[in-house]
Amino acid sequence: MRNTILLFAFILLSFSASAGDVFTPGELWLDSDGAIINAHGGGLLYYNNTYYWYGEHKGDRQSPILVGVYSSKDLYTWKNEGAALSMVETDPDHVIARGCNVERPKVIYNEKIKKFVMYFHLELKGQGYNAARVGIATSDKATGPYTFVKSYRPNAGYWPIDMTEEERTSTVKVTDFKDWWTVAWRKATLEGLFNRRDHEGGQMSRDQTVYVDDDGKAYHIFASEENLTLNLAELTDDYLSHTGKYIRIAPGGHNEAPSIFKKDGLYFMVTSGCTGWDPNEGRLFYSNSIWGPWQQQPNPFVGNDEKLSFHSQATYILQVAGKKDAFIYIGDRWIPRNQLDSRYIWLPIQYERGLPVIKWIDKWDLSFFDDSDNQK
Repeated sequence: MRNTILLFAFILLSFSASAGDVFTPGELWLDSDGAIINAHGGGLLYYNNTYYWYGEHKGDRQSPILVGVYSSKDLYTWKNEGAALSMVETDPDHVIARGCNVERPKVIYNEKIKKFVMYFHLELKGQGYNAARVGIATSDKATGPYTFVKSYRPNAGYWPIDMTEEERTSTVKVTDFKDWWTVAWRKATLEGLFNRRDHEGGQMSRDQTVYVDDDGKAYHIFASEENLTLNLAELTDDYLSHTGKYIRIAPGGHNEAPSIFKKDGLYFMVTSGCTGWDPNEGRLFYSNSIWGPWQQQPNPFVGNDEKLSFHSQATYILQVAGKKDAFIYIGDRWIPRNQLDSRYIWLPIQYERGLPVIKWIDKWDLSFFDDSDNQK
């Protein structure tokens, strides 16, 4: 038995992307203790010369951990720092009590209040995916623990700045449509049907990310309107609330999994379609202003399985510290029957005709970004 265990451990290590300074997308990735990295739907933060990787803790229903955190100096080797955010087990009625669902955590640091601020998609216990709320937690340390602050649906009582007066005052309602996906329904959706429905109570917030621009302004980007439309919303200076200023991106386009970055003054966003756990063809949007207009471009994935985004879904785009214009696409290859074993797809972003492209590479390292031919 002991020999069998040792052999299994050797096999795991041999396939681990953490065994050496190299990325091997889709292979098992082990932490510095030899355990599978458990940080799905995650986001990364670079702070004080250290990277922190936050992600959904999957596969252990008995664990109180909602969000785990790992640290690394080099992006290859990761140390498990334990629980960043845990369930509140003393109050079964708390919004993050056992039975809630926390997805796609992202952390940013606020210099004004000297706190790390975590945003996440929150679904309440016993409500399936009906709550569609944003959750916010804070900590004095990058590794946490993070203390829950609040959850809500964003921008209650505010209209998008790119919504016309005619769209705001339209009397067309969701209940006017017996059937969805008709031509009339699609037109009404484009013109703000679901935004008007949720105006008073706040907009739905599901798959999400946060982005801090060069001037320190932060933005929350999230799937809204029954996952039919993306919202991009400004955050307050302390990053703890929404200001009420926001836009709708690709209304009716059915996008989720937004991931955003900026290069040469242009904003780029990679998203996916909405097909549940199954992969689909990625989408790319760009704009010369955070406030749009955002224009859709061809699928950024290039090569075999490009129409399935290499069997992955975007979760974050990381800018590598100390390397000019070096960005890494970070995606999840979901395995719903064994979510702990959902693999990570990290690939360097390249450029063709000024637009980002993502190509499959079996094995690569950060020296990829030192080749100027890859950075055109």
